[in-house]
Amino acid sequence: MKRAIASSLLVLLLLVLIVPVGYAAEKKITFTIWTKESEAQGVLQEIVKLASDFAKSRPGLTFEVINYGVEDLRQNFQSAAFAGTGPDLLWTVSDHAGPFVAMKIIKPVDDLFGKDYLGGFARPGLEAVELDGKTWGVPISVGNHLMLMYNKKLIKTPPQNTDELIKIGKELTRDLNKDGKPDQYGLVYNLNEPFFFAPWLGGFGGWPLDGTKPTLGTQAMVDALQFVHDLKYVHKIVPLECDYDGADALFKEGKAAMLINGDWALAGYQTDEVKKKVDFAVARIPMVAKTGRWPSPMTSGIYFMLPEYLSGEKLEIAKEFVKYCTSSEVQLMFTKKYKRLPALASALNSPLVSADPILKGSADQMVVGKPMPTVSEMRAAWDAMRPNQEAVMADKMSAKDAATAMQNACEKLIREMAK
Repeated sequence: MKRAIASSLLVLLLLVLIVPVGYAAEKKITFTIWTKESEAQGVLQEIVKLASDFAKSRPGLTFEVINYGVEDLRQNFQSAAFAGTGPDLLWTVSDHAGPFVAMKIIKPVDDLFGKDYLGGFARPGLEAVELDGKTWGVPISVGNHLMLMYNKKLIKTPPQNTDELIKIGKELTRDLNKDGKPDQYGLVYNLNEPFFFAPWLGGFGGWPLDGTKPTLGTQAMVDALQFVHDLKYVHKIVPLECDYDGADALFKEGKAAMLINGDWALAGYQTDEVKKKVDFAVARIPMVAKTGRWPSPMTSGIYFMLPEYLSGEKLEIAKEFVKYCTSSEVQLMFTKKYKRLPALASALNSPLVSADPILKGSADQMVVGKPMPTVSEMRAAWDAMRPNQEAVMADKMSAKDAATAMQNACEKLIREMAK
């Protein structure tokens, strides 16, 4: 009888011990990532796969990966964060750090990950998200910079300066079917986007900010705006209308000799389908002949940022997932498949980078770039530049008037931010 009672107690004890473990194993957690990566280059699908692989050893954990355009991601996160309904992790660009820090909606990562872990990343990658003595993101890749891409089927040697760019561009902008409209262009890029204008501004000796002070109403800005205006209306080597997708499509179809685009798009121009029409190569954006300066694309990178409201089990999942995705193995996978420069110092020195002509060319462009300002005033600069740049490119405003309007608008926006 005593043995039977002892056996029953033992069974009950085991149940007490086992049930909570089983319950925990079956606990359902949905972890949400918002990313700026899209399906176009296959990176969104890669993130979904990484999340799925990560979750295999964690029963009950599922990921939801949602893509937004860069600006939509910023605006949506700002709205959602204040309501506490945003994602558990952000996979985004460094210039979001400024406004997110000002609004106190992301966490510093120094104490979360530790000095030794962060010390493994290349310094330029960390510097791009350092504000107020703290680090506000974990680098995924460095660069995120524009460069000149060209089709060797149409142009064997890229132009070295803007005089050559215009000369070659005119030769390669052609009306092949004689209908009075070009069917092939010398150069294509996102004409109205300030980020794509920034390299030219740097090449003419300007920059949007000096610290936190706007420097848009300068002669360098006037000269740079006049230059891009004349590419369209005087030299006619770019299409009359050309956004990001239009430029991308023209280049992939072999209808553009040169393209200005970013390192995030490199893999998309090396697929078997594109290779039928494009013999792909990269180079620096040509030196501005008037100034002798290299155009300076903004450099930054792609980062994990952690929402301020994240805590408990989801915070621990976020830290583990970040470390998983920033391992040397995963970083070099992205380098090999998507031609992105890795953020880990050890991976950046890999032969995979130094022996690849595309990556080597990308790195060569990056060294003449400038870090993108992460201060919140940069948001005001972008917003001030966009409508006035569009007006110049629509031939509705002079370059001089646009530069003045940009400066005034930026100063006003900064004053409003300070209220």
